[in-house]
Amino acid sequence: MANSTSASLKLTVQQTGENSGTWGQFTNTNLLILEQAIGGYDAIGITSGATLTFSNGVLSNGKNQVLRLTGTIAGNVDVVIPDSIEKTYMVENATSGAFTVTFKTTSGTGATWTATDKGYKILYSDGTNIVDITADLGDITAGDITSGAITATGAITATGAITATGAITSGAITATGNIVPGANDTYDLGASGNVWRNLYTGDLHLSNEAKTEGNIVDGTKGSWTLQEGENDIFIINNISREKFKINLSKIKGDS
Repeated sequence: MANSTSASLKLTVQQTGENSGTWGQFTNTNLLILEQAIGGYDAIGITSGATLTFSNGVLSNGKNQVLRLTGTIAGNVDVVIPDSIEKTYMVENATSGAFTVTFKTTSGTGATWTATDKGYKILYSDGTNIVDITADLGDITAGDITSGAITATGAITATGAITATGAITSGAITATGNIVPGANDTYDLGASGNVWRNLYTGDLHLSNEAKTEGNIVDGTKGSWTLQEGENDIFIINNISREKFKINLSKIKGDS
């Protein structure tokens, strides 16, 4: 019986009694293909798109685990693997040019980098379509997370720190530790046209001491804490240690 070929990596499947004196060569090539699939890296130019190869019994660019897509693209391009291939990938879009890159099977759907996305994706082919694991992650629970931009459609739950040099986009963020800006008096919570609906807090601490200039009324700087009492709201001057309360007037008719 003649040799056959495996479905995805196109390994040579040797039959009993075949390849007398040469079976070692076939075995060594199979091991190299497995090494390529487990940890192989290749940079592939995709100026006008590319079709990755899966040749029988030999090393091929589509069998690598890690791919770096390169080149200057002048339009939207596709990177295609054959139908029926089942395989995982880690892929970087390192192209130049503001156009989309889609990693797909010949007949199925794929994962697309937007025109401005020059990032990484973890992908797998189920033999019919390419699935973007990075985009389809649900809730993420982890210790410390250090990343560029983080985009999640589910909740991000971290018992450690989340450090991001880019934007964090998420359905919900639950933190068991502090959420602290990366620099003092530098970043905003919300924006003039994108405000938080309600703010729930305990004591409120206000300070402009880190600013170069004071307030716009008298130019001074201060540090104050608002605390809640049973019938009053108290204000503490953290510099002079003086204490005040806000004079409250009850609305007529409100029982």
